[in-house]
Amino acid sequence: MWEAYRIGLCAGGGAALGIAVAGALRRPLLAAAAAAAVGAAVAGLILGWIGESIGAGVGGLLGGSSAAAVAAGSLRRGGTAGGTATLFLVAAVGALALAFVPLVGYLEPLALAAFAGRSRRRAGEKYAGLRSLAK
Repeated sequence: MWEAYRIGLCAGGGAALGIAVAGALRRPLLAAAAAAAVGAAVAGLILGWIGESIGAGVGGLLGGSSAAAVAAGSLRRGGTAGGTATLFLVAAVGALALAFVPLVGYLEPLALAAFAGRSRRRAGEKYAGLRSLAK
């Protein structure tokens, strides 16, 4: 049971690392996912945990690619690089804290992927807002 908890913790930690790396890069495409996956897997190997290293790599890959899609959308819509990096760093700290809750570490990378998929689907939609009153 302890090993299952550690794998979830490492998967959530990899997702948190992916969020932080995606926010720090100015052009956060697949580089964020690759850097987070490699960094998390190496951290797991340094600790000597093979299963946890695999979980961290998968969490970093999913978390980094998902967060990179959201960060790219933020920068494309006029967000500043510093503001995006700050918000993503705060989100990464929160994600790492949530990874310590049993079973939540497993769900974090999946929730990030679902959130990124939803934001990609809605990227083309525009809110009419007050433009509808200008007619």
